[in-house]
Amino acid sequence: MSQTFHTGRLLVATPSVVGDVFGRSVILVLHHDEGGAQGVVLNKPLTADVDSVLPGWQRVVTAPPVLFQGGPVSTSSALGLVTVPGDEPEPLGVKRLFGSIGLVDLDVPTPVVAAELAGMRIFAGYSGWESGQLEGEIRRGDWYVVDAEARDPFSSEPEGLWRAVLRRQRDNLAFVASFPDDPAMN
Repeated sequence: MSQTFHTGRLLVATPSVVGDVFGRSVILVLHHDEGGAQGVVLNKPLTADVDSVLPGWQRVVTAPPVLFQGGPVSTSSALGLVTVPGDEPEPLGVKRLFGSIGLVDLDVPTPVVAAELAGMRIFAGYSGWESGQLEGEIRRGDWYVVDAEARDPFSSEPEGLWRAVLRRQRDNLAFVASFPDDPAMN
């Protein structure tokens, strides 16, 4: 049996997933192979301005210009997710992951990369799974796995991303978008 990997796809938390980090979360899978998976939560903005942690980057990031909680792993580190338009080679300071999505080296001066980017978000930490862990969570029903759209990582309304991603699905999954935050209110 061949294994399915989900690099470049979205993990959308099912209504049964609760908690501050993963409840109603939408995760972009940055890497997934037999060794495990890593991704970032796209819809959990924090209150800290980017410049309070990484001076000079706030003018480069896509609105809202705040840090995002990428996940519970390494929350004291920052990860810069970017989109690079076109099929040109990756610009200096950027490592392309898939399609137009890449990671920017946050130690590179902003003027070196700013003009080359079409979108950018900075995440505190990331989400990670050991070998087989994500596959088990998907089998258990914790995550819906759906295709990502180019605008998802840089949504101007990140708090509404969970519902928006579910609503655009072309099957019964679209009905989950109307699932109440508190099932007792149904």
